Amino acid sequence: MSRDAPIWLFDGLCILCSRAVRYTLRHERKAAIRFVAIQSVEGRALAAAHGLDPEDPATFLFVEGGTALGRSDGVLALLRHLDGPARVLRLGRVLPRPLRDWMYDRVARNRYRIFGKTQSCMMPGADTAGRFVLPKPGQ
Repeated sequence: MSRDAPIWLFDGLCILCSRAVRYTLRHERKAAIRFVAIQSVEGRALAAAHGLDPEDPATFLFVEGGTALGRSDGVLALLRHLDGPARVLRLGRVLPRPLRDWMYDRVARNRYRIFGKTQSCMMPGADTAGRFVLPKPGQ
C-alpha cells in the first residue's frame, strides 16, 4: 500500500462506522484507502495530532494529499472515491458547510444510540486485512 494512500480514521466500535467501511470496501473505485481504527495506537496518535479525542471521537477523519478533513468535508472527500448508490450523497456539496456539518453532527452525536456499539473493533477479512491498522489484543 502506498504511503500516500488516503487514510480514513474511523471509530472501530461504532456499528455505523464499521458498516460504512464495509460499504467502502465494496464500492471503492480503486482499492487505495487505508483504514485506521481510532482505537489503535496509530489511530490514537493520528487523532491527537489533529485535535480529536480518541476516547470520545466526535468525527472521523479523512486524510488525503496531506490534508485532514473531518465532519461533512471528510465525508465528501471519501465519497469522491466511491461508486455505488452512496455516490448520490456527493450532491451534498451544494449545501452550505454549516448546514452539512450540523446534519453530520446530529448523526455523529447519536450514532451509538441509533446504530449501536460493539465491544471490540471490526475485523477485516483476509482479503482486505492489509489495508487496516487495528488495535492488537490487549490495547
